[in-house]
Amino acid sequence: MLATIQYNSKKYQIDLTKPIDISIPLKASKQNVNAWYLEEPKIEPVKVEKWIASVKEGASVNFNNIEFNPHAHGTHTECVGHITEEFLSINKSLKQFFFLAEVITVAPEKLNNDFVISKKQLQFALGNRKRDAVVIRTIPNTTEKLSKQYSNTNPPFLLEEAAKYLREKDVKHLLIDLPSVDKEKDDGKLLAHKAFWNTSGKTRFDATITEFIFVPNAVKDGTYFLNLQIAPFENDATPSKPILYRIE
Repeated sequence: MLATIQYNSKKYQIDLTKPIDISIPLKASKQNVNAWYLEEPKIEPVKVEKWIASVKEGASVNFNNIEFNPHAHGTHTECVGHITEEFLSINKSLKQFFFLAEVITVAPEKLNNDFVISKKQLQFALGNRKRDAVVIRTIPNTTEKLSKQYSNTNPPFLLEEAAKYLREKDVKHLLIDLPSVDKEKDDGKLLAHKAFWNTSGKTRFDATITEFIFVPNAVKDGTYFLNLQIAPFENDATPSKPILYRIE
C-alpha cells in the first residue's frame, strides 16, 4: 500500500506494507544482546502464594513481570536526560516520529587501542546531504550483533569530533548499531553524548540517540523514511522499534 508523505514541502511515496525493522528484540535469554555488566533480562509469571500466572500452570491468563535495563538489553532511544542531573523523559522529549533518514555504512578505524568512527568518515559518507536522522551501520556486520555480549570488549565508538559534526549538520536523531556512542570505559567523560546534545552550550532537548540497532546487509545505504517508535516510558531511555521505509 503506497502512502504519500509531505515532508519539508516535498512529497514522497513509501510502501507501508514493506517495513524494515532495525530493532533487536528483547528476550529472557543469555543469548539476548547485552552490555554494561548486567545479567540477562527476566520475563517470569507473577507468583502469589501457590498461584502461578501461567496458562501452562493452570491459570486462565499469562501475566508476566519483566525485568530489564533499556540501556543494556536491546534497542533503545534516549534523550539528554541520560546525562543530566535534572530528570528528563524521553516520552516528553520525542514528539515527532517520522523523519527523513540517511543510512550509512562505516568501517571503524583503529586509533591506538580502540576502533573509532571519525568526522572524516562521516563527512565522506554523508557528503552535502542534510537529514533529520542518520542511521550508522558498522562493519563487519554479522548476525552476531543480535546476541553479542559486549561487556569488557571495548566496542567501537564515535569520536567527539564526529558527534559534533552531526550536531553541526543539525542531525536530530542518531541511530547506531553499537551499545554506546561513547567508549565503554572513559572515566565518565561521555564526550560524544555531550557533543551531540551540546550540553556545554544550547542543549538540544529534542535530539535523541538510539543504540543497539541492527541494519541487515540487504538494506542498501541511502535515503529512507524512519518511523522512530518508542514505548511511552517516563524515563531517560525506553525500548524502541525504529522502522525504515524505502522511498518509492
